[in-house]
Amino acid sequence: MRATIELINDDTLVVHVEDADRFWALKSRLEIPLEHVAGARSAVDEARDWLHGVRLGGTHIPGVISAGRFYGDGQMVFWDVHDPEKAIGVELRDERYSRLVLEVDDPEGDIPRIARATTAISA
Repeated sequence: MRATIELINDDTLVVHVEDADRFWALKSRLEIPLEHVAGARSAVDEARDWLHGVRLGGTHIPGVISAGRFYGDGQMVFWDVHDPEKAIGVELRDERYSRLVLEVDDPEGDIPRIARATTAISA
């Protein structure tokens, strides 16, 4: 496990960067108001590419780890991925990062869980 996603008080998405990735990503926790979360999707293809733009802080060893801040295509993106097959993308608005690309244990569970939470907050 590299990142865990927690929903707090039905209005905040919290990403916990786990284990040694705290060191590699230069970050241990991200808190995002759910109203700023535009959605979540699989990021397997994006994570397989391993070309993420300019690294502004963190670690990038192609085929091994992408962790930290990357700037490309006019967007700041936070990465924490070792295994592209477990990568999800969390789309953001009105935040420092336009997207989070995270390796999670259960992509098939986390993507709909985020979708339900963002739907509930906008209702």
